[in-house]
Amino acid sequence: MRALLVRGMLAGLVAAVLGTVFAYAVGEPPVDAAIGLEEAAAHAAGEHDHGGELVSRGVQSTIGLLTAVGVYGIAIGGLLAIAFAVVYGRLGALRPGPTATLLTGAAFVTVVLVPFLKYPANPPAVGQAGTIGHRTGLYFGFVALSVVFAIAAAVAGRRVADRYGAAAGGVAGCLGYLVVVSVTAWLMPAVNEVPDDFPATTLWDFRTASLGTQVVVWSVLAVTFALLARKALPTPATAAHPQAAH
Repeated sequence: MRALLVRGMLAGLVAAVLGTVFAYAVGEPPVDAAIGLEEAAAHAAGEHDHGGELVSRGVQSTIGLLTAVGVYGIAIGGLLAIAFAVVYGRLGALRPGPTATLLTGAAFVTVVLVPFLKYPANPPAVGQAGTIGHRTGLYFGFVALSVVFAIAAAVAGRRVADRYGAAAGGVAGCLGYLVVVSVTAWLMPAVNEVPDDFPATTLWDFRTASLGTQVVVWSVLAVTFALLARKALPTPATAAHPQAAH
């Protein structure tokens, strides 16, 4: 378990470095544009910041960005390793590499993609300061529900697979998750605090960059951890019958 955890965190670190490069190149320009709009609006309203920045914009967009994405990548890499240790060997004779790739893809859809479709990321100057706690609660609440639904769908799909085969179990689990999470997303409150005069291109560029950064991080994590896990572990069949390896 310790070896898997170290490999997962290492894979997360590699993913974070490449994700930071993407975020800096693609994500920082729309962030700067949104900050400029926010400052212009504050100046027009007669508001002035006399306190100065605690952390300069240059530090935020470089060291701060690397630190934030690095902590995120290492954390999800460690969690992925733990989840891998739980499911490995329970997906038939699937080898370590494909198991890691399949698990990472499912986690990305559950934790990132589906919540993003309901509550997409917003740049500076979008959103009211008084509702940030409410919006954050809605987002993480939906993430938690998505994870619970995914686990329940996996358990139900496994039961269907035991009776009707792996293909039927996979289809049943995926359809069950999509139906339940779609209904939940429809029932949960919508959040739309984008000002009418906010440039659509800036909003689109920011959200595209935000999701793109996640895609880069999780894709690199999937590939890197799959390679490391494959070298660290035998296939389930080999582990169950060591003599088969000779």
